[in-house]
Amino acid sequence: QVQLVESGGGLVQPGGSLRLSCAASGSIFSINVMGWYRQAPGKQRELVAAMTSAGITNFADSVKGRFTISRDNAKNTVYLQMNSLKPEDTAVYFCNAAVKTTPWTVERYYWGQGTQVTVSS
Repeated sequence: QVQLVESGGGLVQPGGSLRLSCAASGSIFSINVMGWYRQAPGKQRELVAAMTSAGITNFADSVKGRFTISRDNAKNTVYLQMNSLKPEDTAVYFCNAAVKTTPWTVERYYWGQGTQVTVSS
């Protein structure tokens, strides 16, 4: 079993910053992609940012230049630094990871429980 635990959400004013963290634990052999998705009320879940174990990144157009993603592979942890936050960034943010539990199994995607980010004055 693999668990992803997120932290760092909260309420912030427009223009402010937040840093989300997600730590993976359990039966982990390797993790390829780790990333963040978000889901606002009434909307579909969407990719925010992701990073491979080699450091290749992918960002949603709406967050480019404002958000950065980083990883500590030794700790199986991914971070999302969110700057210049806007009200439209308000959503539940979910951590996602592509995990191999043994060298012989295929990757499986795991999700965290989500953390609320609210941008409001």
